[in-house]
Amino acid sequence: MAKQARLIATCALSLCLSGCAADYLNNYDTATLASGDANNTNRLLQTVDPFNPNSNNTKIEGDGQRAVAVVSQYKAGPSGGGGGSYQGNCATPGDTAADGSNCGGRAASARPGGAP
Repeated sequence: MAKQARLIATCALSLCLSGCAADYLNNYDTATLASGDANNTNRLLQTVDPFNPNSNNTKIEGDGQRAVAVVSQYKAGPSGGGGGSYQGNCATPGDTAADGSNCGGRAASARPGGAP
């Protein structure tokens, strides 16, 4: 009977000590996939303010009359008159594209917001 008690005590003690060894073995010292980038990490952590100080400025100065004049000039096009200022090959569906095919639905006037 004493032999069995000694065997049980030895097994219990072995199980208790093996739990400690498993935790110790998890802390090994090897190189990982994330190693080797410490210099860049430190440089980024020590950056005081990576953004331009003026990036928070929401009060952008502008002249409304000038903006209206620019938009009007853009709508008028280079010829000065409104409409018909499209410079590409496919202004209307009946035009011929650069490759010789019929423009059809690819034409600027057929697309939403395209040339008139």
